[in-house]
Amino acid sequence: MGMTITEKILAAHVGRDQVRPGEFLMLGPDLILANDITAPIAICEFNEIDRAEVFDRDKVIFVPDHFTPNKDVQAAQQSKLLREFVKEKKLTYYWEVGRGGIEHVILPDEGLVLPGQVIIGADSHTCTYGALGAFSTGVGSTDVAFAMAVGEIWLRVPATQKFIFSGKLNPWVGGKDLILFVLGQIGVDGALYKAMEFGGETLKNLSQDDRFTVTNMAIEGGAKNGIIEPDEVTLEYLRSRTDREFEVLKSDADATYEKIMTIDVSGIKPQVALPHLPSNVKPVSEIGQVLLDQVVIGSCTNGRMEDLRTTAKILKGREADPEVRLIIIPGSQEIFEKSLEEGLIETFIKAKAVVSPPTCGPCLGGHMGVLAAGEKCLATTNRNFRGRMGDPGSEVYLSGPAVAAASAVVGRIVGPEELF
Repeated sequence: MGMTITEKILAAHVGRDQVRPGEFLMLGPDLILANDITAPIAICEFNEIDRAEVFDRDKVIFVPDHFTPNKDVQAAQQSKLLREFVKEKKLTYYWEVGRGGIEHVILPDEGLVLPGQVIIGADSHTCTYGALGAFSTGVGSTDVAFAMAVGEIWLRVPATQKFIFSGKLNPWVGGKDLILFVLGQIGVDGALYKAMEFGGETLKNLSQDDRFTVTNMAIEGGAKNGIIEPDEVTLEYLRSRTDREFEVLKSDADATYEKIMTIDVSGIKPQVALPHLPSNVKPVSEIGQVLLDQVVIGSCTNGRMEDLRTTAKILKGREADPEVRLIIIPGSQEIFEKSLEEGLIETFIKAKAVVSPPTCGPCLGGHMGVLAAGEKCLATTNRNFRGRMGDPGSEVYLSGPAVAAASAVVGRIVGPEELF
């Protein structure tokens, strides 16, 4: 009996020919990740284990990105703890403010993520790396502490649900719209502890940036991981980032799936998630009159080059509505630099946007865009739970960058076609 790509990756990491959903495995991860919120907890727990060194200095990665640049004294102390641990344990990979960016953007771009790897991170959106054919999942800080000490983690093999996209994408529809549509169909627990495997002919024409967006939000369906089989688009991206060898795994034709959903994308228009769930989804044309106080474009979901190019295409020669605060956040220093070279930052500034340094900031209500009671925000982030971006009395709507940019110009939630 065949296996899915997820099952194959896990089987390879325990040296077995086959694994099945429901089995518990103890295996060695290829990368272990934590950030300025979750790493301090892991560090404290690691110190309790009383190990002098981490198991492998090349496999433990810390990235300050949530409350950075430091928003207050407590955030500064958290970041200081990271720096001291990195220096003491001589960790190979660490990006200080001004050199890195958002963890789930820079790890793939730095060539650290490869197909077939197992990656754990003390951040739920670690599932992003499945876009490169890796098994990647979020875990707790105590799990990270144990893994840093002994180089192992226990996992239960998830059953796999497959989502097959067919047909041609409509104008302005991208990865964010695809995953929002799926979430609208299955709900926030429709893939609870499952592997969400995405495939189909449509993906062949989907950019790598859009693929990262799709797998990034698998966790919003409750999934253990999201994953896409590597193809030439993925291999081209990898060749531009690394010269390390890797093995591309793919699901067997006779693999067993818990559920298979086929989606004709020709019927999907730009999507918007309404408060207070990522699954509360409607086409933008059915939203009605929603006036906005703020628009945020960025995050580990939509802060990549293609997202910013789409944003600039819409904002070129236009200005944000005077009543709207437009905040644009490149996902990394590299993306910020490329945006400068391409003139995107100038376009954003002329559109009266605030361009932030790379940070998760407003996504989790940290800083750089916290909402007051009664305010409404449209964001390209991944979650819109009550109080997620600030006061519990505020409202967060989710969309892709095209809808977000157009809405910032008009002052209410609209589709890009309203401007073109």
